[in-house]
Amino acid sequence: MAATTNVVSVNGGATQSRASSPAVQEMQEKLELVEEMTRNVGAVQERVLAEILGRNAESDYLAKFGLAGGAAAGRAAFRAKVPMVTYEDLKPYIMRIANGDRSPVLSGSGNPASEFFFSSGTSGGEPKLFPTVKDEFDRRRLLHSIIMAVINQFVPGNGEGIGLQFLFVRSETKTPSGLPSRTIQTSYYKSDHFKNDAYHSGTSPMAAILCPDVFQSMYAQMVCGLCRRHDVVRVGTAFASGLVRAIQFLKQHWEQLTADIEAGELSPTSVSDPSGVLQGCLGRYRHTRRPNAKLLDTIATGSMTQYVPALNYYSGGLPIASTKYVSTECFMGVNLHPMSDPSQVSYTIMPNMAYFEFLPMDAAVVELADVEAGREYEVVVTTYTGLSRYRVGDVLRVTGFHNSAPQFRFVGRRNVLLSIDADKTDEAELQRSVERASTLLRRHGGAVLDYTSQACTKSVPGHYVLYRELKDTQGALAQGLDGDVLDMCCVYRVLRVDGLIGPLEIRVVRSGTFEELADYAASHGGASIGQ
Repeated sequence: MAATTNVVSVNGGATQSRASSPAVQEMQEKLELVEEMTRNVGAVQERVLAEILGRNAESDYLAKFGLAGGAAAGRAAFRAKVPMVTYEDLKPYIMRIANGDRSPVLSGSGNPASEFFFSSGTSGGEPKLFPTVKDEFDRRRLLHSIIMAVINQFVPGNGEGIGLQFLFVRSETKTPSGLPSRTIQTSYYKSDHFKNDAYHSGTSPMAAILCPDVFQSMYAQMVCGLCRRHDVVRVGTAFASGLVRAIQFLKQHWEQLTADIEAGELSPTSVSDPSGVLQGCLGRYRHTRRPNAKLLDTIATGSMTQYVPALNYYSGGLPIASTKYVSTECFMGVNLHPMSDPSQVSYTIMPNMAYFEFLPMDAAVVELADVEAGREYEVVVTTYTGLSRYRVGDVLRVTGFHNSAPQFRFVGRRNVLLSIDADKTDEAELQRSVERASTLLRRHGGAVLDYTSQACTKSVPGHYVLYRELKDTQGALAQGLDGDVLDMCCVYRVLRVDGLIGPLEIRVVRSGTFEELADYAASHGGASIGQ
């Protein structure tokens, strides 16, 4: 009889007995780690802060605030002496590193900056740069191994199958220091960590992922995924918007894709150099088993919730697993209930990833162990890479606890607002208004495919401008966007009555506009295809 081992459930359910194997043992270890890290959050956070201060003790930044002693200074001294900061406060230090200063500016000499990650946020019109260190991807890989263990509890067979994950790199530059500057995804996909990451074991060969031409990369990854569709158990991208783009790509190019698969070779109009890209994928297309996909693996929380209806429609209702909560600054948490509806997703902060503090809207900052259920906080991080008490800008709501670790729901980004007068229309409010408009349009067969907005103050009073791309079937636009619909969907209506805000302006753009803008931004270094 084969030996058995108990697999710990992080969700309080009955444990499962499975045949012992290295893979099962590793999964059990990761689930046990979750339990260990979340039982005594305060103690874990104290240890993490001591490690961070110890390794960065000699940095110029900590010395400025009298913390040259590092870990010996202690948590109380750190919180009392080091202020909370924004990017603009740290920018002079970051630019010193970018310009070639080899002294320990933010991190210690034993962990110097190895490269820069840039985020989708900007400072003075330029992407924000964040220095990182070599061992930061060790934490990312650990997080991915935890995610795989958690998903395997809910999705039988997930560990045996592979993923069709659309992954893309984008152009990178070098700072004057000689260190590369690139997105965190680009860096990771080019690293040895990625090659050994079981979470990203999938249909896409490295040559396709690393292809800088977005069209050719997408085409090659799509062909390989379709050829191996019988092996695929999860389909995904980093963000839901990227998965919708992949679906649109399939709709536009399915005839050429199927022709290439039938022919067993790629058309030169699709991929200029197929050598090394397909890795034998085309030889597998004659399998007759039905597709076996069990879930969509993509972040569909926050502003990405607008893409959930499209994903539900095209996937036939497959579960959408928003598995992790990460930022350019650091890796933060995991979703221990990955099969939950995107609107109900909460992330459990992993206290071994960084030192976390939380700033309420109306009170003093508190530590991770001291947050209260139902309250909203802005997250503040102190990282192994040298960021100290940095305000990330994400606003989170505490929804509960796993052991002593808080679970948070993403609310939105701080200061992402439309504002004309005393109004404060944030990202969530705008999203709700668009959802209401979509509901009304669907009655006529239409839908809002994508949107953006701006506050226009060229006229007095100022007004909101919404740019919308619509799916319009059988005159839905003419029937759906009448005055009554606009009055019902616009959250600005109260101040409109008082004459403090001008009439809402809705501009309907032609089909494909947002995709063209995304392509333009990606080709000019402003964003990755998945953002």
